[in-house]
Amino acid sequence: MSRSQLAKTILLPASPVFIAITLFIAFLLNLQPWGQIVGMPDFVALCLVFWGVHQPRRVGMGTAFCMGLLMDVNNATLFGENALAYAVLSYLAITIHRRVLWFPLRKQVWLVLALLLLTQLIQMFVQFLINDRFSSWLYLLDSCVAAALWPLLTVVLLAPQRRAIDKDLDRPL
Repeated sequence: MSRSQLAKTILLPASPVFIAITLFIAFLLNLQPWGQIVGMPDFVALCLVFWGVHQPRRVGMGTAFCMGLLMDVNNATLFGENALAYAVLSYLAITIHRRVLWFPLRKQVWLVLALLLLTQLIQMFVQFLINDRFSSWLYLLDSCVAAALWPLLTVVLLAPQRRAIDKDLDRPL
């Protein structure tokens, strides 16, 4: 299937079960011990951006806040630090979701990068208020790696929603 055919396909609605599974898998990926290595992306944030852009009515700020609380417990950070950052991330993703979808994937990466960097800057600011010290700027490398994964994530997570190109007379869609 060519790129122009993929762009013209009508997507089926995403299943709430599929959305929950992807968020759970992203959370499990963040639980791994290699999740604290510099340059390892925040999979929950990336997944929240994806669903905020593609399904803004199903994954909102409440889901993002709850996922943030789970990440706060996992990382043993200040309770609400990730929740605040993820809620702001989700709000901004939902706010610009129509604009993001107008761009091709390689340009969407820059918008996603800006959202993820802002999320990490919020986390760094909260840590500065609490600890009175800044994290290393290498901490922002996580967002760059996550933004580079955006095209792959988009193709993988939209695959179940694509309609069949060939018409089947036995199916209504």
